[in-house]
Amino acid sequence: MAVIGEAFKMCKKRISVSAVTMVFAFVLGFQEPTLAGNSLLDQGASLIKSMDKSGSSERSDSSDGSSSSAGSLTSSEIISGLKEALETGAGTVVSRLGTENGFNSDSSVHIPLPSYLSKAQTLMDKAGMGSYTKDLELKLNRAAEAATPKAKALFLNAISQMSFDDATSILNGADDAATQYFKEKTSDDLTEAFTPVIENSLEEIGAVQSYNQMMEKYKSLPLVPDVKGNLVDYTVEQA
Repeated sequence: MAVIGEAFKMCKKRISVSAVTMVFAFVLGFQEPTLAGNSLLDQGASLIKSMDKSGSSERSDSSDGSSSSAGSLTSSEIISGLKEALETGAGTVVSRLGTENGFNSDSSVHIPLPSYLSKAQTLMDKAGMGSYTKDLELKLNRAAEAATPKAKALFLNAISQMSFDDATSILNGADDAATQYFKEKTSDDLTEAFTPVIENSLEEIGAVQSYNQMMEKYKSLPLVPDVKGNLVDYTVEQA
């Protein structure tokens, strides 16, 4: 287990990979219900900052005036420790979301039907055709679960590029500094890489077929409005 305490000069090694798992989780869109409205990346960064301040305070209060082992770490050792912890956290989150029901059974990351299908969903539910909408929703989540493991390499690459200045900026910057770092390093690559992966997953899992079946049944209802939207783009955005 990598120890974040040494990486960020935190006394007594009080932060472990679990804290960084919180930080990294936002990159894959994971949010705990208790943190609604705030990304875990931001929450994790704030936690690291608070721990760092606490550790600094304890070192200042030390009666013998000696510095901690973390205080003697070089910049390269600090960034190495951070990268190790982030890599472990990345694997933990990818493993959690990239398994069956990783998305589907977790209300904080579950992918609902897109808003452009909400009217169709309501009308079909009333017409006793709710099984078609439920099947499509399940398969959207299955596609995200199948695609998630393929994102790990992108995040590891972003971690490998992190410099000591990057780590310092995250610690001393705004509350969303960590969020912005990973967005800058991964967002474009993720969208580009995920689009064909999600497209293939939707096809292989049968979501495209389910969508076509759902729309066929929907259009059989009288006087229903047209539905327009892109299932692939929506799932990429949500995943």
